[in-house]
Amino acid sequence: MEEFDFTVFLENYKQINNFMRENGIEHKVLKPGHTETSMKILEKHLSSPGVAHGGAMAGYMDSVLGFCALSAAIPDTNLVSTVEFKLNYFKPIYFGDELLGKGKVIRKGKTFIISIAEIYRGEEMVAHGQGTFNVYPIEKRLNALKNK
Repeated sequence: MEEFDFTVFLENYKQINNFMRENGIEHKVLKPGHTETSMKILEKHLSSPGVAHGGAMAGYMDSVLGFCALSAAIPDTNLVSTVEFKLNYFKPIYFGDELLGKGKVIRKGKTFIISIAEIYRGEEMVAHGQGTFNVYPIEKRLNALKNK
């Protein structure tokens, strides 16, 4: 069986994922189910002078967790959608912070994938999360797009 080409997948994924592009998010697959996702805090992410909005961090965490789950599902021609996630904020995030989210799949089943993630500012962990993702065949998305 031919190994899945994550380089081509990432190039295509960046073209279709508006949230990723609009927020300066970059994904890296270390291996299926193990990922790194970076984002720099911009002015549009702030809720008060110099401090990031919790919603911006929640969107970033969903991206970290979801992409990690997707990296485990896509080689099997499956996609994922968020069912739920939990986020713990440990430290405030500031304008200009460069964040690195480290994601790991802890359970891959036929219908659900569970991933966990830690977000770092340098060496300091600033947030932790866990998410549950529905797994479904890519054909389902393609058919939905055709019928739109």
